[in-house]
Amino acid sequence: MGSNPHIDIDTYRVRPGNHLDLDKHATNDAGGFTKEAAIAHIEELHLKLQTQQEQLFAQQKHRVLIVVQAMDTGGKDGLIKSLLSSVNPQGLRLATFKAPSTIELAHDFLWRVHAEVPHDGELVIFNRSHYEDVLIVRVHELVPESRWRGRYEHIRRFERLLTDEGTTVIKFFLHISKDEQKARLQARLDDPNKHWKFNRADLDERKHWDDYTRAYQDALSETSADHAPWYIIPADRKWFRDLVVAKVVTETLDGLGLAYPPGEDLTGLVVD
Repeated sequence: MGSNPHIDIDTYRVRPGNHLDLDKHATNDAGGFTKEAAIAHIEELHLKLQTQQEQLFAQQKHRVLIVVQAMDTGGKDGLIKSLLSSVNPQGLRLATFKAPSTIELAHDFLWRVHAEVPHDGELVIFNRSHYEDVLIVRVHELVPESRWRGRYEHIRRFERLLTDEGTTVIKFFLHISKDEQKARLQARLDDPNKHWKFNRADLDERKHWDDYTRAYQDALSETSADHAPWYIIPADRKWFRDLVVAKVVTETLDGLGLAYPPGEDLTGLVVD
């Protein structure tokens, strides 16, 4: 793939058992890439992902779940659009978790999530996820601390269940700076064509930046595991964000032994 700088995906991986300090993780890293080089490399990785996802669907053997979390304006939608720009919609599904409905609130917090996990041959992306129940729920004190804190263990066991049953779990936290969030919110205000993306509630949520930072630090520290790792992705530069995520996904899928399944013997068969 040319002479691009090397991307070591372990650099971005949260080590199990280590307490996390997000202030020590850069948000504007470029990894030695120029924007032009990164975009070219992304295109190469997307071609590889296209083949991998087709093999995943054809093989009907593995399941892949990608979890994407971020602060407001962190770039979840943009990342997902980039990552999926070249893959076949067949065998692909996006699940978005907004405020729970009355019916969902009447069940345990994982009830609505378990229904959306991938089946054989499927790649599923969670745009927000079960982690909202230890993030926004914590910051806004929607349940007692004893309840949301106990959810770390429930999440660990849930993800252990998924991986034991054949699901590959990859989790991304898109890490932006507070200044970058300010710039992105202002850009939405300044451009009438982006007003539809602006939510006044984002300004209120921004006031809780430090609370969300602490909530994310604890959530990532408590739930990153060898079988279900978290990756902290520098996300101030959108093109580098897209590059690192594509690299992590393709390298992870490399480890699954994906291949096209053997077909029947077609020797001598012709189409009239």
